[in-house]
Amino acid sequence: MKKAKGSLRAAALLAAVLTAGMPLAAGTGFFAAPLTVFAEETPVKGENDSFYYEKYSDHVLITFTKSYSVSSVVIPSTIDGLPVTEIGIYAFQSCECSSLTLPDTLEIIGKYSFGFCKNLTSVTIPDSIKKIDLKAFEGCSSLREVNLPDRLVEIGELVFIDTPWLENLRKQDPLVIVNGALIDGQTCTGEVKIPSGVKYISGSAFARNKNITSVTVPSSVKVINENTFFMCSGLTSAELKGCTSLGYGVFSYCDKLTDVKLSGKLQTIDYYTFSDNTATATITFYGSQATWNQVKKPDSDAFLQRAKYVFDESHQDDDDEVIGDINKDGKCDAADAALLCDWLICEPGTVLADWKAGDLTKDGKLDARDLSLLKQIILKNRREKPSY
Repeated sequence: MKKAKGSLRAAALLAAVLTAGMPLAAGTGFFAAPLTVFAEETPVKGENDSFYYEKYSDHVLITFTKSYSVSSVVIPSTIDGLPVTEIGIYAFQSCECSSLTLPDTLEIIGKYSFGFCKNLTSVTIPDSIKKIDLKAFEGCSSLREVNLPDRLVEIGELVFIDTPWLENLRKQDPLVIVNGALIDGQTCTGEVKIPSGVKYISGSAFARNKNITSVTVPSSVKVINENTFFMCSGLTSAELKGCTSLGYGVFSYCDKLTDVKLSGKLQTIDYYTFSDNTATATITFYGSQATWNQVKKPDSDAFLQRAKYVFDESHQDDDDEVIGDINKDGKCDAADAALLCDWLICEPGTVLADWKAGDLTKDGKLDARDLSLLKQIILKNRREKPSY
């Protein structure tokens, strides 16, 4: 009998794997594929009538335009039979184009690549995009329309700074959030609570904002990117509920920061996270002192040395429920699917820590439909997991 149940479970799990590629139903969320990592190789430099480029074995990177006075820029999908996947640093900066067409092969828009294209009025970012890097569209003073994919995209520091598009979004809400990415909070004031739907915060999102006094970051945000709160001189408290990594310059020059609450899941603090910060803070760590000691961090950091420490192992973020987390380990993954599968086939000893988290159809019961939706959520989570 035990063998039969084990076989049934294996068959159910196999069915889940075989159908994992099925499309998500409308309204179940957005996702982003991980960034492609290309093997190091020496590119072949080339040029055509419009561009200079670098050709690799499997893709092309456009390095510079040949004419900055053209009114229309059309980036081809292929050059010499290879897909164009990347626009390089400064490639079209200060170009006079008013029209820009990007191909559906493009994955990376490089740093400063279209900055100060003052005649550019609109841009459609293709669904293939994975990363838009530092200040890619900075100072495009006529840019009023930006069409982004309906999913999470890694948007770097200050990508759309000084554009009418960003200014208009700020007027609608000082927290500018696009498909799960918080890209700007520089006009926020007072206490800031970032909603739990946010999964990514762009670097420098709040940089130099002197008017925020506190910030609460939900457990859905795992990485605090470079310079996120750089020179926020009025910031007195920060709670980072699920953060696993603190980047370069996150709290530099935040000289009033006296209350910091850090997740027990924290793994790394960059050498310069608290650089040039003269405050003396109380750091509450949601874990044991032994766990804190295992966090990779700079031993000589003056801010960390001055701080008073409180270790709170009992803290739980009750307001940050993870959908599908039926085993209550703080995440929704294959372990939850296996647990639900065991429960559905009546495997002896199966206990659901939070069955309501698995009731995805909201009909007050658990069945195969909930397992199917759970599988889709797990697939989505895998695809949108950041690779930066």
